[in-house]
Amino acid sequence: MPAQSLLQFTGKSIYCAVADAHIDPWIPVDRAIITHAHSDHARWGSKHYLAHKDSEPILRLRLGQDISLQTVEYYEKFVINGVTFSLHPAGHIIGSAQVRVEYKGEVWVASGDYKLEVDNFAPPFEPVKCNVFITESTFGLPIYKWQPQHEVMSEIDNWWRQNKSEDKASVLMGYSLGKMQRILKNIELQDKIIYAHGAIYTLNERLRQAGFDLPELTLVTKETDRKLFRGSLVLAPPSVDSSTWIKKFAPYSLGYCSGWMALRGAKNRRAVDQGFVLSDHVDWPDLNTAVKESGAEKVYVTHGYTSIYARYLNENGIEAGEVHTMYGNEDENEEEEVVQDISAGTEAYQQHKESLDDEVIDTKPSPKKSPSGDIGA
Repeated sequence: MPAQSLLQFTGKSIYCAVADAHIDPWIPVDRAIITHAHSDHARWGSKHYLAHKDSEPILRLRLGQDISLQTVEYYEKFVINGVTFSLHPAGHIIGSAQVRVEYKGEVWVASGDYKLEVDNFAPPFEPVKCNVFITESTFGLPIYKWQPQHEVMSEIDNWWRQNKSEDKASVLMGYSLGKMQRILKNIELQDKIIYAHGAIYTLNERLRQAGFDLPELTLVTKETDRKLFRGSLVLAPPSVDSSTWIKKFAPYSLGYCSGWMALRGAKNRRAVDQGFVLSDHVDWPDLNTAVKESGAEKVYVTHGYTSIYARYLNENGIEAGEVHTMYGNEDENEEEEVVQDISAGTEAYQQHKESLDDEVIDTKPSPKKSPSGDIGA
């Protein structure tokens, strides 16, 4: 990357030298602009933070109540040393944002993490026109094509209903921030009482206290009568898998929500009873849609299948480069699993290479998705 580029990939962050500002730095810096509150993008120790206002309750929960934090609305412009910044909806989780950076007529967009499907909680993704687009590629292979959200939620409802009929607890694992709020907003709440692990309960309560419309959860404690778990839904982070904590729910059925559940090997390693393919990242078709709708002349690909997707874009007439960052692991306990799953996905890519070669990025305008996840007018 040329030294004079508006944004540069350094050993610290995605860096704007003119403004002396860092986007999602992975080490402490003076001025950090945060795309969202997941732990791989929002790290402790920076002097000053700036983020979307909906990220504030979680950033203060995770980084410290007294951090120096400025918040802005979507589309609100702020200028640093002549560089104009603004945040735009990314659709990934609540408060997630793409960072638009403009200087002397040149526009770059750092997308952070994002998804195009409307989840009924986070403001939906909006394409932002730019000269250069920085995109994730967490699931950047043609084997990843998500089914509509309402179908996955129906699968979760049916699984819970079946377990209830068998007097089993339904222990459902997924990321505490993003995945669990999405599930709570879209499943059929068959019971008034939904139990939750402390990590999920604390985060959910912080969001509720901040005014977000989420159902109240019941914290699982040592004193909770285990008989109450029979037939109930219990929400848990991935870190409880194979732990002693989970044994208190026996008899139970174990489910896991993740895009990695599209891979048979990931489900087998987890030893879950039911895997639900639900991701807060773009799948292959939506990744290509986002790149196309950005109108970018050049694309930089970060975390995930970076080399494969950058090569694909170059072969299809879009200049692209692979860059290395320290993003991609939203749950600190998941690092080994994510690395293994990317490896398994690369093997799957080799087996499905013909489908990749047959894919061409369509340059026609794409239809928009309705809130149900179906393709609408």
